[in-house]
Amino acid sequence: MATLRELDYSVLQQCMHCGMCLPTCPTYDATKRERHSPRGRIALMRAIADEEIAVNRTFAEEMSYCLGCLACQTACPAGVDYATLFETARADIETAGLPQSVARRFWRWLTLRALFMHPARLRLVGKILRWVQSNGLDVAARAAGLTRLLPADLRRLEPQAPAISPAFSDDLIEPDELSRSAGPVRRRVALLTGCIQDLAFSEINRDTADVLLANGCDVHTAPEQSCCGSLHSHNGATDLARTLAKRMIDTLPPGEFDAIISNAGGCGSHLRHYSSLLKDDPQYAEKARLWDSKVRDIHEWLMGIGCRAPEAAPEPGPVTVSYHDSCHLAHGQKVVQPPRALLALLPGVRMVELPEASWCCGSAGIYSITQPEQSAQLLERKVGHILGTGATILATANPGCHLQLLNGLRAKGSKVELAHPVTLLARAYRNERKNLKTKIN
Repeated sequence: MATLRELDYSVLQQCMHCGMCLPTCPTYDATKRERHSPRGRIALMRAIADEEIAVNRTFAEEMSYCLGCLACQTACPAGVDYATLFETARADIETAGLPQSVARRFWRWLTLRALFMHPARLRLVGKILRWVQSNGLDVAARAAGLTRLLPADLRRLEPQAPAISPAFSDDLIEPDELSRSAGPVRRRVALLTGCIQDLAFSEINRDTADVLLANGCDVHTAPEQSCCGSLHSHNGATDLARTLAKRMIDTLPPGEFDAIISNAGGCGSHLRHYSSLLKDDPQYAEKARLWDSKVRDIHEWLMGIGCRAPEAAPEPGPVTVSYHDSCHLAHGQKVVQPPRALLALLPGVRMVELPEASWCCGSAGIYSITQPEQSAQLLERKVGHILGTGATILATANPGCHLQLLNGLRAKGSKVELAHPVTLLARAYRNERKNLKTKIN
């Protein structure tokens, strides 16, 4: 990726300074300071490109304060590519070595290099956490006060650690599963299992496979898939992101599939842009362009092929469902209506629109770690809106949002269920089959 000084200058000039982005930016809304707005940040980036200022600690702190939620891109009438500017700025900051500390270098090495570059290691850590949780050792450690020995940030985050799934995606989904649907068209798709999605929400991947099978799609799920590189790209590790993009393309050659399916909003947004990441690679540039043309969000794909409405409800009685937009699904991928349309297919479901549905919940990758106060404020605002709907189920389609909102709701003592829209559809299909078996018997 080019630096801000090497970037096509027209990308930096695109901003008209109209201010349409200001009301949509959570950090500007919180502080009302120009530097905390997309317009203000772009002005700083342009000053760096013009060599008026250097990449310094103040700039690094400002870009760390930005959520990267991309709500400004949706609001912008000029079509500013803020995602490219944001990731380029963060890469510049890492190249400049700002900010640096022994602790920061260690955590970046541990996460970006040691774990998320090596799927077998990541799954091993997941298995260890699963054993700790299933034997109650985490609860016992808290009761004994042992967690006080952890660094402050880890001590704060430890109770929010996700519950690791009893089995990972490879254990739940065969590499190739064939649809038994009698529909007129058969399609072959690849299913992406993700990282956190695989460790903590593998059942959502199983639900996604079941829904695809029920809609005439043969599903290929490559075992032990690598990270897509989203985490690396958003945090300035562009070279690592390129390596992971190539690895993913080699694992799932795009020419072999009608679509490559993502069910995680944040991952899907990054997965759609491998062509810009690999545009200068003679071996992968064309493959990456084909890859981008095949990536589809699960809701977008299902509604595009004509998702079959189930004949049974997902729950025994009527339920009220509200939907929270993942920032990168709504603003990055522009997938807004398909999840709602999918939920509208479900019998026995009353939909209630969530106020500020596309306002960031404060998860934003590692934002809850780097900016805990702002993240907590955004979560408090979001949870208040959720509770105000009276919904018994909140649907959302990103693992980061899922974990953030689950922790926020549980802190309030709420029993609102968190569910992926595809999980609700899968439940409905399963209930449909159960009802059919009951009638036959």
